[in-house]
Amino acid sequence: MKMTNIITILGATACGKTTLAVALANAVGGEIISADSRQVYRGMDIGTGKDLDEYTIEGHTIPYHLIDIVDAGYKYNLFEYQRDFLHAFNDITERKAMPILCGGTGLYIEAALKGYRLIKVAPNELLRKSLENKSLKELTNILSTYKTLHNTTDVDTPKRAIRAIEIADYYEKHPQQENDYPHLCPLIVGIDIDRELRRTKITQRLKKRLNEGLIEEVENLLKKGITPEDLIYYGLEYKFVTQHIIGKLTREQLFTQLETAIYQFAKRQMTWFRGMERRGFTIHWIDAELPTSEKIKRILSLL
Repeated sequence: MKMTNIITILGATACGKTTLAVALANAVGGEIISADSRQVYRGMDIGTGKDLDEYTIEGHTIPYHLIDIVDAGYKYNLFEYQRDFLHAFNDITERKAMPILCGGTGLYIEAALKGYRLIKVAPNELLRKSLENKSLKELTNILSTYKTLHNTTDVDTPKRAIRAIEIADYYEKHPQQENDYPHLCPLIVGIDIDRELRRTKITQRLKKRLNEGLIEEVENLLKKGITPEDLIYYGLEYKFVTQHIIGKLTREQLFTQLETAIYQFAKRQMTWFRGMERRGFTIHWIDAELPTSEKIKRILSLL
């Protein structure tokens, strides 16, 4: 029987991934590798739900990786994530600890676990020119025609969709070759949360974040010189709050439109995870409403 050398905790937004990953790391002597496409950015804390105080359990802090590693305004990409994941994985295993990959960015999780050979894709100005006047819906439809791995979950602006098409187009024309990636034997655990409960948690969390200073966080990022266009590029909280700050949305419109966008985002996350199962990944689903201790017990029984 193959020995598990990495545990993955995945699920839609607001399902309790971090809490479970921290408790699991405490139980098995593990360290957490974040699989969140926005938590890599420094200064983007409330909107990305870093909740770093959650990493402290029973008086000590669980080590975490790939959080706060680049400045806001930078365009961190999948190529860099896979490189940084590999560095973190090797660092953790060299110290005889268990890596626990935790997050909701399905593309990052899949690229990390499968070890797809990734190349830094240069801009294709001709392709960009041909796509620049298309709507987000048209761009998403174009993206769906490519067979190569791409992330439709986080594609919520035309700019991001065009970049995703650019990358997918490159990989279609440059087939992947074998690479020297370590063989991973993952145990993948998904948190299964009732749809209505998920919606309730999303709404509660959004209210909490707004009350805790989400708008002020985005205002500070703008004051530091990060452009509205860059913040809109990051999507969700940063997109809608920026539009509110620059006068395009009222406070009420900000809340209702962002709430709906997060609901839709969670649905896309679950669609991605179901797709992973079709692509050969075994995901062990655990009820989100179980006590943390019971969840841990079930995970340990799978090791």
